[in-house]
Amino acid sequence: MVSKRKREDMSGDREVDENLVDGSLTFESLGLDQRLLQAISRQQFVRPTLVQAKAIPLAFEGKDILARAKTGSGKTAAYVIPIIEAIIRAKENKPNESATRAIILVPTRELAEQCLKLVNKLVVFCGKLVRGVNISQNVSDQVQRSLLSECPDIVIGTPSRILAHIKSTTFQVKNISHIVVDEADLILSYGYREDLENIQKRLLKTVQVFLMSATLTGEVNELKGLFCRNPAIITLHVDKNESEEDGGTVEQFMVNCSEIDKYLLAYVIFKLGLIKGKTILFVNDIDRCYRVKLFLEQFGIRSCVLNSDFPVNSRLHVLDQFNRNLYNLIIATDGADQIAPEELVKDEESVSASNKSSEGKSKKGKLRDKEYGVSRGIDFQNVSCVFNFDLPTTSRAYTHRIGRTGRAGNSGMALSFVVLKEQWGKHKASSLETAKRDEKVMARIQRDQNMNHGGAEIKPFIFDMKQVDAFRYRMDDAFRAITRTAIREARAKELKQEIIASEKLKKHFEENPDELEQLRHDRELHAVRVQHHLKHVPDYLLPEAGRQSLVKDLGFVGMRKTQQNRIRKARAIHKARSKPKRADPLKSFKIRKQI
Repeated sequence: MVSKRKREDMSGDREVDENLVDGSLTFESLGLDQRLLQAISRQQFVRPTLVQAKAIPLAFEGKDILARAKTGSGKTAAYVIPIIEAIIRAKENKPNESATRAIILVPTRELAEQCLKLVNKLVVFCGKLVRGVNISQNVSDQVQRSLLSECPDIVIGTPSRILAHIKSTTFQVKNISHIVVDEADLILSYGYREDLENIQKRLLKTVQVFLMSATLTGEVNELKGLFCRNPAIITLHVDKNESEEDGGTVEQFMVNCSEIDKYLLAYVIFKLGLIKGKTILFVNDIDRCYRVKLFLEQFGIRSCVLNSDFPVNSRLHVLDQFNRNLYNLIIATDGADQIAPEELVKDEESVSASNKSSEGKSKKGKLRDKEYGVSRGIDFQNVSCVFNFDLPTTSRAYTHRIGRTGRAGNSGMALSFVVLKEQWGKHKASSLETAKRDEKVMARIQRDQNMNHGGAEIKPFIFDMKQVDAFRYRMDDAFRAITRTAIREARAKELKQEIIASEKLKKHFEENPDELEQLRHDRELHAVRVQHHLKHVPDYLLPEAGRQSLVKDLGFVGMRKTQQNRIRKARAIHKARSKPKRADPLKSFKIRKQI
């Protein structure tokens, strides 16, 4: 067993900052209940991850825990497992007592649903002994009150929903023994500061606290002072040479290009299959989602859109189908679409300062779904590449975006487009306000990755532009077809379709789950002008070096002329029969005799 470095700081906080842990540690050695161990085995959790191996024993000691670990490291299970174990032990001592014992606060509805799924999987062998509910679902308040009246053991939701039920007295917190704040650095930036303070005032002082985050920021330190009593601080640093067995690796690349060249390179990358596997393409604006989708549709590249316009049920369905490999490409926004452009172009330091001084100045922008979030916390499975088509505006947002890949021991890749300052604004139709500061933001991202993420390096990705330029005329044809009118109509059309599928057909799909499988979110929206020839790449455009691997040899394809002639003849006969017979004017011509 490698000894851990522990130190006491001025506040008495206990900090654990070593990555090494005993390789022989197992879930059985943690003394968990057999029913819980059986569920863990069913999920194929072989041994605890680093954060689980450190957090679970500390939780059994009754310590408050502040954990910082990379995304995909198992932070959710690190607090769910000890909470379920504590509830099982409490119910064995008082079997007849029915009370809610744990609250899990999350910033987004998607994360709440994901957390509930993990809880249900881990209590599958507990019968009705342990039960969790998600009160952030898109259901009426009456249904939520009904769920809370049954005193579920674990309540999951956003701070605003939790507080609303506490104030209405439908949710009693006198027996709460555990509270979790997941994605702690994000939860304050969503404007939940006042809600969190009000929730904390209503809890007992003895409640055990879990603060989980991928980054330790000023916001997390605020929550630490608000909730925790001498917490054990777990900091798992990411080594740039970390093996796939330990935690997976993410290779990071960047491409300096102009704004219109983003579309050219994206076309080449996806059409020639330069990226293998599932990809999440991030943009900074909802209209950009549809512009990129319509652009790729011109070349026969299917994708689905995910943003805060969608109903909650549709968003969850997209995530579920993506994780089941129905789609290979998602075009998503990460919450930045909810803030006005003038707020996004602020320096990262000024954004952080404004969050501390005011609770919601970002509300100046046009807010959509406050509880939407894709780049943070959501468990996208088996993502090969995170594609930053638009560079995020902060280094923290970049960290959480690329955290969607390289999860749970898998390797991944992150590719980012960076617009040079001298090239910004030269192509108005493809221009984006936030791209003006791409170079400064990338410099900050590189510094942050090097200092706080184990010396991670962002390497330049070089394209042979002479070969890429051969595709430019096709890109221009496709881009010109994507007008503002086409984007507006496509956005309205898809939103209408999603609302119908989410609301009116909800009961139908509950009764006919097989038909739900056929509901796809990557349907073609069609621009104003569809150019079918663009879906095929001529052989002369393919690079010589990779032509053999890109062009599949179909072999000899025989032509059955007799079959084609027979079908063509039958169609001609049918067409002739369907036409009404007209009289021949020469044959029906009559001459009148003159008197």
